[in-house]
Order: sequence, then C-alpha cells, then structure tokens
Amino acid sequence: MNQMNSPLIRVGVFYDGNYFLKISDYYYFQHERKARISLEGLHEYIRHQVAEEEDVDVRLARITDAHFFRGRLSATEARDKDRLFHDRLLDDILMNLGVQTHYMALKTRDGRLQEKGIDVWLSLEALELALHKTLDVVVLIAGDSDYVPLIRKLNTVGTRVMLLNWDFKYEDFKGETRVTRASQQLLEQVTYPVAMHDVIDRGLQEQDEVVEALFVNQSEPAAFAPSTAAAPKLARPTGPTAAGPVGTLGMSTIKNLKNGFGFVVMPPNNLFFSYADLTEGDFNDLREGDWVEFTVGRNHRDEDCARNVRKVTAPQMTDGEDEYEPVGVHSSVEL
Repeated sequence: MNQMNSPLIRVGVFYDGNYFLKISDYYYFQHERKARISLEGLHEYIRHQVAEEEDVDVRLARITDAHFFRGRLSATEARDKDRLFHDRLLDDILMNLGVQTHYMALKTRDGRLQEKGIDVWLSLEALELALHKTLDVVVLIAGDSDYVPLIRKLNTVGTRVMLLNWDFKYEDFKGETRVTRASQQLLEQVTYPVAMHDVIDRGLQEQDEVVEALFVNQSEPAAFAPSTAAAPKLARPTGPTAAGPVGTLGMSTIKNLKNGFGFVVMPPNNLFFSYADLTEGDFNDLREGDWVEFTVGRNHRDEDCARNVRKVTAPQMTDGEDEYEPVGVHSSVEL
C-alpha cells in the first residue's frame, strides 16, 4: 500500500498547562539538561510518535488542533509576584506556534491560590473537537486521574488517546520532596502511553535528534533589560547591615540555590529572589558564593526581597581586611 495515498491522521494536542510548566521547570532547574521544553520540538516529537504508533509516514501525521489550558493570576497579582513578563513570554510562544490558549481565573481559598475547573474545561473542549473535527488521535499532556472520564468517552467514539507523562522526584528549595507521577488509572485507559522521562533520558544518551530538539537551546530571556549604567560605588563595609528601605542598592553573595530560587546574604534576614529577578544571564549559571548586585524590593507578602539581581566580580579587599561583608547603601531608586 502506498502510504502517501492514505488519509491524514488528524491529531489534537491538549495541554494541562500547570502540569506542563512543572515539567519544563524540572528540566530547567533540576535535570542535568538544564533547559526548558521546546513546544515546537515537542510537537515535532508528537508527529513522529503518532506516525510510529499508527504505522504511517510522518508526513501524514498532522497536528490540526492544539490547546493550552491553565489557571491564571489577575494582572495585579501577576505584577506583584513578578509574573507579568514570563506570562507574556509564554503567550508569545504559544501564539507563534498556533496553540489556542484557555485561561481561567485562579481562586483564593484558605489563603492559597487554587486552580478549579480547568480539567472539566479541557475535557469538554477535547471531546467536542474530537467529534466535530473527527480527530483520529488526541494527545493529552497531563497526569491527573480527573481525565479518566474523558479518555473513556474518547474510546467510545473511536478516537485513540496518546498520553505524554513524566515520573520524577526532587527536592525543592525548602528541602521538601516533590513527586510528579501520572495516575495509574490514566495510564491503563489510554491507547498509547508514552513515558517521556525514559524517552528523554535514553534519547539524550543516544543523541537522538528528535529528542535533542525537545529542548530550547538559547538561555531564557531576562525579565529586565541589562543595565548599561555604571555600577554604584558602594560604601566601605563596616559589618553586616540591614537591607534598608525599598530602592536600597546592595552587594553580597548568594546562598541556597534550588529550583529557580535563592537567597542573597544580607543579615539579619537573607533576601529571597527568583530567576525572574535576574537582569541578565541565566539562572542556571549562578553558583552559591557568587557575588551579585541587587536592589531591595518588597514581595506580595510585604517582605524584603532582592530585585534586579546581577552577577558581578568579587570586590577587591584592601590590605588588612580579612573578608568583605555584605553592605547596603541608600539610593533614590524606586521600584
């Protein structure tokens, strides 16, 4: 049979956005690859995997629909948590790839933000598109057992389901163990379960081009444009100082780098910062003990934190100084 005379395999890709971003964070901060998942590379991998499972030429496996579902902060909350830039960056990537976004407002309950209703919305959209656009294969990027009813219903209408899932464990910056694992019920219901953690680790070892393309090659853009202004001249340190008011410029070392977060040494309370606070460079290039300049800011809990963090050369110590203590100097800079 000439495969090029066969009908196209219509593929719909549906992302549980929160799940996918946790996966991408893991590979960027925890895995030895130290890079984010490329959506373009992931779609190319999906086409190859569907073609293999469906026994067709890869040119016949076409993604005709792609949808991304996620709970989203309000503009004010995203600004306060320094998420506006990275949310917009994600939107740009999804838009350029033709992925349709579906956002639902996050709700606060018992002081915690919660994502409710995303799984139901994704399921309804996936089923409707499978029926009306006659999707041959639905690719689900998720791990929650809440999607089991969707898969069962897709099975009844003859749509095959491929599940891209991950299984890994790591410690976060607080030392707490985090586990990501797909529901066993989910794995048992799908037509094509794909253990992506195994696929990626094996593919990287074998230098598989399709697996290599699953990762973004360039460094993640900084949330702030690199400053061209000369570094502020710091006062001669006289010992540990308080961070000072918002706008204070400081210089100190880094400690406790984990999972995209860290602390700047500034007694009596070290200052928290995240990868979103870097003005230049890649967070994964930082090391504990590196010297940085920063600006004192306030986070959404009204606590001191470090903003506009930039790696600098360790200061020169003058004769007779045993060590260089962290210091803050007042500035008129406002955040």
